[in-house]
Amino acid sequence: MKIIKGTFASLLALLFMGANLFAEPAIVFDIGGKFDKSFNESAWNGAEKWKSETGGSYREIEIQSEAQREQALRRLAEGGSNPIVMTGFAFGSVLDNVAPDFPDTNFAIIDFVVDQPNVKSIVFKEHEGSYLVGLIAGMTTASNTVGFVGGMDIPLIRRFGCGYVQGVKAANPDINVIQNMTGNDPSAWNDPVKGGELTKAQIASGADVVYHAAGGTGVGVLQAAADAGILGIGVDANQNHLHPGSVLTSMLKRVDVAVYNSFSEGMDLNTTIVVLGLKEDGVGYALDENNQALISAEVLEMVEATKASIINGDTVVHDYTTDDSCPAS
Repeated sequence: MKIIKGTFASLLALLFMGANLFAEPAIVFDIGGKFDKSFNESAWNGAEKWKSETGGSYREIEIQSEAQREQALRRLAEGGSNPIVMTGFAFGSVLDNVAPDFPDTNFAIIDFVVDQPNVKSIVFKEHEGSYLVGLIAGMTTASNTVGFVGGMDIPLIRRFGCGYVQGVKAANPDINVIQNMTGNDPSAWNDPVKGGELTKAQIASGADVVYHAAGGTGVGVLQAAADAGILGIGVDANQNHLHPGSVLTSMLKRVDVAVYNSFSEGMDLNTTIVVLGLKEDGVGYALDENNQALISAEVLEMVEATKASIINGDTVVHDYTTDDSCPAS
């Protein structure tokens, strides 16, 4: 009888271990949803690529309010998902509280650093990619006025704007850069109407190229730019296809790669801080059939030379989050 009990207990232990070895990963999307055509959608693309290549499955949650952040993480952890990836800095404080309660669950957060032993923190050098699209804008503008529309007014988005300004000014220090933020709370990521209004105001002030770093709000920015016959610049995902011939380029932030890699690591998730810049191919600019006619060979040559210069350290792009000033402004 003791032997039977012992064997049964061993079988249960093996089954438990097997369940953990093959635990489903999960992703929690930030407010705005997985089809925001920007940050969240890029993350979704990474999850879908992993699913397609591995034949695996994953769980997902699209939150609708701030209160759901902690609920979502706890629900997935209690359900056995591992690892659990979340998109956006706004999960930072919540994850810092939740992670210690589930020491056997690995988490990955994008755009924030959480100092917990079971957390992988993935951050990007958005200022480097923004510098390149700023250089393109500065070499393309005919009015010598360009614009920037940010989402929520936080240091992270100021980093985008500052990098962009530095690139524009590298092309021509006399170019005027108009900057606006959409708001001071998370609703700023999902307000395409206001994005369009801000863009129209910048166009009225002379802007003929407008770059956005505003999540779903940016859909309105690109639409207003296309409607007015000027050029928009997309962000995060390649948004050139949204308005072919009207989107000058897109600043690529490889959130898809961050999610794909985290899912691929699975139970062996590398719980450390990962920083992705131009050198790591974590940021960049988009060139495809939708915009290649808009970027001349001269501009392309300059951008590629500048990219190499940033990677080898000869050109240093100021990071707003290390010093809340923008020297080129």
